[in-house]
Amino acid sequence: MIRIGVLGCGNVGAPLVQLIEAQAPSIEARTGLKLEVATVAVRNLSKDRGIALPEGMLTRDAFAVVNDPTIDLVVEVIGGIEPARELISTALANGKPVITGNKELLANVGTELYALADAAGVDLLFEASVAGGIPLMRALRESLRGEPVTRVMGIVNGTTNFILTKMTEEGADYMAALSEAQALGFAERDPTADVEGFDAGAKTAIIATIAFGVKVVAGDVYHEGISRITAADIAVAKRLGYVVKLLGIAEQLGTGEVAVRVHPAMVPVTHPLASVRESYNAVFVEGRAVGSLMFYGRGAGGSPTASAVLGDVIDAAVNLSQGTHGAIGTFGKAVTLPIDETSAEYLLSLDVADRPGVLHAVTGVFARHGVSIRAAEQEGNAPDARLVFITHEAKESAVQATMRELRELDVVRSIGGLLRVIGA
Repeated sequence: MIRIGVLGCGNVGAPLVQLIEAQAPSIEARTGLKLEVATVAVRNLSKDRGIALPEGMLTRDAFAVVNDPTIDLVVEVIGGIEPARELISTALANGKPVITGNKELLANVGTELYALADAAGVDLLFEASVAGGIPLMRALRESLRGEPVTRVMGIVNGTTNFILTKMTEEGADYMAALSEAQALGFAERDPTADVEGFDAGAKTAIIATIAFGVKVVAGDVYHEGISRITAADIAVAKRLGYVVKLLGIAEQLGTGEVAVRVHPAMVPVTHPLASVRESYNAVFVEGRAVGSLMFYGRGAGGSPTASAVLGDVIDAAVNLSQGTHGAIGTFGKAVTLPIDETSAEYLLSLDVADRPGVLHAVTGVFARHGVSIRAAEQEGNAPDARLVFITHEAKESAVQATMRELRELDVVRSIGGLLRVIGA
């Protein structure tokens, strides 16, 4: 018998309790272990959670759960940094394996907790922290442990992908698409964490740490959201054969540096990530030996995330019964490459006065900063026009300097969104 203490009974905790109860006979038949949820810690005892729980199972004292000697394994799904950090640390110190989906916590103090788990000789598993029900962490930790991974790139936020899908397929503007996402429950009332890239940034930090074996925290990740993407940006990208996606990108460079960033990007329609629609997630892993792999599925939602948590619970329960654990290992110090030092192709659109000499003046600015133009076109005519440029690969710092000087030209009315271009 493995007695489980669950911290939190909300969007993930409630379906997890149901899933454990429903799957317990099958799990016992396969592993010989009987799983039982013994205690569930919540903040509000009277809240309706949509599930029937035996009398006496709920408690408000989370620390009593992690200190209870009859609890064998702890699941943390309350979120946030504190008290989750102290609760997990206490459980590990008490020799209890911990399963968590807490991306904010792991993106900030994950390596500290990994070390505590290894020192205690128990599991700390966190499949649900990135991409919901997609088994990405297990693949990076186990299946690809010996693979020299060079880049992990993907759509790791379902809210923004839903919004961009509506803008691309229906021509909706950003605010209309966001409102629909909120009405359907894909976006929070305050969507900042999603639409400004903070959520994807935390997940990208965890991915980089596990993929490359170096300590990357949320603060190391450059993030840029989708709130400034316009219907015009989407239309230009579509006409040129691209789809706009918010991507989390982690790269291990030949210099030993790591580049980690989140930003909108133009993805060629031929790329597998271009076809990922609505709230689905997908992560593209590239390695020197294995080539390219893609993991695809529901990246959020109570049931898919609960499924990922239960998979970790079973692994930890089996290891606990055998007196072993899956060591995470140590992490070196990451040398992160600033966004200004990264390179890409870029799409830049300018609203300009339509008169002689404008194109010469604009292209002269590009030339002065060493930014080579791969393609250019003009939309519209007098009195105003829009110039659209796609550059050859250029350094971010040079492109930003180009934009600053362009803003000073009297013939430039405004500068549209800057979109980086991801190769096919």
